[in-house]
Amino acid sequence: MLKFYLEKVMIEQGLQYNQQQKMSPLQIQVVKLIELPSSQLEQRIKEEMEDNPLLESGEEQDIDDYNEEPQSDNTEPNEKDFSIDEYLQNETIPTYKLQTNNYSKVMKSEEIPFSTGTSFREHLIAQLGLRILTEKQKIIAEQILGNIDEDGYLRRNVEEITDDLAFTQGLEVETQEVDEIVTIIQDFDPPGVGAKNLQECLLLQIQRKGLNTPDLNNAFNLLKDNFDLFARKHYDRLKKKLAINDKQLKLAIDEILRLNPKPGSSYSNPLEKNNFHIIPDFILEEDDNHRFNLMLNNLNVPYLRINKTYSDMLTEYQTNKKKRTPAQKEAITFVKLKLDSARWFIDAIKQRQDTLMTVMSAILEYQLEYFAEGDETKLKPMILKDIADITGFDISTVSRVSSSKYIQTHFGILPLKFFFSEKIQTETGEEVSTREIKKILENCINNENKQKPLTDEQLTEILKEKSYNIARRTIAKYRERMGIPVARLRKEL
Repeated sequence: MLKFYLEKVMIEQGLQYNQQQKMSPLQIQVVKLIELPSSQLEQRIKEEMEDNPLLESGEEQDIDDYNEEPQSDNTEPNEKDFSIDEYLQNETIPTYKLQTNNYSKVMKSEEIPFSTGTSFREHLIAQLGLRILTEKQKIIAEQILGNIDEDGYLRRNVEEITDDLAFTQGLEVETQEVDEIVTIIQDFDPPGVGAKNLQECLLLQIQRKGLNTPDLNNAFNLLKDNFDLFARKHYDRLKKKLAINDKQLKLAIDEILRLNPKPGSSYSNPLEKNNFHIIPDFILEEDDNHRFNLMLNNLNVPYLRINKTYSDMLTEYQTNKKKRTPAQKEAITFVKLKLDSARWFIDAIKQRQDTLMTVMSAILEYQLEYFAEGDETKLKPMILKDIADITGFDISTVSRVSSSKYIQTHFGILPLKFFFSEKIQTETGEEVSTREIKKILENCINNENKQKPLTDEQLTEILKEKSYNIARRTIAKYRERMGIPVARLRKEL
């Protein structure tokens, strides 16, 4: 088994990133498989089996048949056990033990939560298939789509995407080429998808409407050239700059209020499992003794092995070297190539399983208090580097594992990205998660007087009273990321 293969090879070869160096076929295979969620893994395996006659599905015990060396220990290959120390000093809270299983639990199909409809990602991929693109453009487009979050925003800049393509695909592209594909994707439905920020998202939606009325034109000009004034509620200055009156300003704002600050939300809300089709990649169960059992959800994903007919044929040809005909030599060359490819793919699948389980186990250990209680305020500040340090993986590997993956828990299905958040420091020096701050903001706004909604300044004061010393501009940034408009736009008449 190629344990931690990707990082190991990079270290051994002294691999330093630059656009001239290429990744090996196995490295590329591993990276691509790690990025795939369980919902797409089955199809990817089917495609590989159709392309390679030496690959076939088999029983679990046959998955290592092609290995020359036997396992060196008596441990079951499908499981590993380890304990997690008591996460709080309070003795009334039990110690939790985590048991991980690299393969799937036998589950009935009705046990897998899902709902009818098309996922947001599937909706975007379907539209991509309708565009006439070169192979290079398709690769660029797929990389971009992989960086669009559940809200519909492109959270990675063009330069970073260009670097990712060089590193993961061995593909050298110019930033202009990436920009061109981003523009194409921004023409997809729903309007506003692929935007880099709220301003661009709203502008894309306004432009899609056609700008064929004075109100739409005023709304466009307001967003394009005066977004900061709009966000700060400087309406008098807006009227002066746009040369419009109160009524015209109100009509322009009404057009903006009809827009969707989260265009992807109509397809996917990661915290509501019945909103769209979700197949969890991990399943976490808690037994009566407060022990956690973490498993990969590989339902309908076949175990793989080398086709015995072809491997026997290769062995027979190798023992009769003198009697080979030209056709047989050609057949041997073909079988050897396919055999190597099959072994690479099986190893890559194993590496994917090991990597996903290692990363998810680290997340579970790090956020154990949250998993025990399901209380968002119990989430600890956690960034990609924290998990990278624990697992020994590169930050980019942790990022790929966390992207588009979900875990089924006893309190719902959650995306792995949900568990990551930045940290801030309270007045007492305690570090808390930004998610905790956002939860407080959400509660404050949900319970505010809708005739006199709370301003960012008032929200800042409320948080200061709770010992969270945060700047007003930071509050505004969190509120915007949560898709909550400014106080003036929340006011109900």
